[in-house]
Amino acid sequence: MRYAYQIPDERIYHYTCRKTPLPVTIDGNLDKPVWQAAEKSRAFVDLVTGETAFLDTRMAGLWDNENLYIAFWLQEPDIRAVLTKRDSFIWYENDAEVFIAGDDCYYEFEINALNTIYEVMFIYQDALKRGSRFDTPEFDLYNRNIDVLSGFQDPSRYGKHCRGKRWAFMDYDFPGLKTAVRIDGKLNDSSVIDKGWTIELAFPWKGIEKMFASRGFPPKEGDILRAAFFRFETLHFHGKTLPESVGWALNEHGSYDSHIPENFSCLHFTEN
Repeated sequence: MRYAYQIPDERIYHYTCRKTPLPVTIDGNLDKPVWQAAEKSRAFVDLVTGETAFLDTRMAGLWDNENLYIAFWLQEPDIRAVLTKRDSFIWYENDAEVFIAGDDCYYEFEINALNTIYEVMFIYQDALKRGSRFDTPEFDLYNRNIDVLSGFQDPSRYGKHCRGKRWAFMDYDFPGLKTAVRIDGKLNDSSVIDKGWTIELAFPWKGIEKMFASRGFPPKEGDILRAAFFRFETLHFHGKTLPESVGWALNEHGSYDSHIPENFSCLHFTEN
């Protein structure tokens, strides 16, 4: 069964993620040789139409035996961020996001220019049953902070995905995650024209492996991981914040909805 907003396979973006022999220190500096040697993606496109974003946004990926590394380059003439509390609703600000798809689940990560992060683990309700691999204290429906995606109170998604509702574990923390941000400009000062900001992330394989029923990590030559990379931009006009933000991604989703794992891009792993 195909999801109503599932895009054709030829519209999925494929990125070659290479193994690095160089150490990666997570400090937000993407001028390091390890990232200068990495292949940048194409410019991000509009989440709905696929048209090229008006602010240049690109990502790159690398890996070694311990981590998957992700970098973002974000052009931004007016860098803004005020949220500092972990798991604040970062999407209300300008942010970058990484989604990683597993078996019957997917992980969402968001970050703003203050290096404040928000993360959630989503598990499809038809997969979280007693005796299943998700039946653990980490995903205890009675003692964890949970929400429901695609439920009755989520009309934009309700009934539109063939897998249906998802449990959202709001207090999930990706094990060993490292993040860093570097700003080229002056934060929250519209009198200064900024150049942009960069993001550097490390996702340990041990956390990604837990998302799969039997798949092992680090990856082998030719392995593929479905992941999505987004940027959401809040627009300001004459001192007012417009009610709608714009969303960009490596490939469009055909809908203003980032929660469609079938539309995630493909990371192809190689040791070359």
